[in-house]
Amino acid sequence: MAAKLNRSIVIAASFGFSLIVGLILVLSLTGTFRSVTAPAAIGGPFQLTDNAGQPVTEKSLQGRPSLIFFGFTHCPDVCPTSLFEMSEVLRALGPDAARVNAYFISVDPERDTVAAMKDYLSSFDPHLKGLTGSPEAIAQVLTGYRVYAKKVPQKDGDYTMDHTALIYLMDRNGNFVKPFDLKRTPEEAAAELKTYL
Repeated sequence: MAAKLNRSIVIAASFGFSLIVGLILVLSLTGTFRSVTAPAAIGGPFQLTDNAGQPVTEKSLQGRPSLIFFGFTHCPDVCPTSLFEMSEVLRALGPDAARVNAYFISVDPERDTVAAMKDYLSSFDPHLKGLTGSPEAIAQVLTGYRVYAKKVPQKDGDYTMDHTALIYLMDRNGNFVKPFDLKRTPEEAAAELKTYL
């Protein structure tokens, strides 16, 4: 009887162990395990200049939630659409918009000067700030935020940029929270953003 009981316990323990190992394997393969065990390392030090000529660093993210979008002023569709949607969320926030950082970081420092960013952003919410810098400074922030950006030559000798088109939500400590969903009403997006104030 005792031998049967011991055998049952061993079988049950082996089955349970197999389930745990299988679950860990599945989570590892799908990438879920990594996000469960540790937050993604997104962000880090940077030093850029905003469209008013003022320096902005990672320390500027402290004390407020931040929305960050990477793009470029010659972008034909994705960038102006995303910036319009961000502007609508800022409008829906009302006075609380002043308590949120909203940044448009250039992936095209060659053309996106401070003056170009200032002119481009005049069409959007005034709380939205454009950040640019030297190619080296832009490369650093792209690496820190794991942003894909590549120059694509065009037939006329000009070029466009392929790039990551996420809105990054950072918390009041400057830590990455998640991609911020703009595919909903501005009021719904603003209500979620208020929970991070």
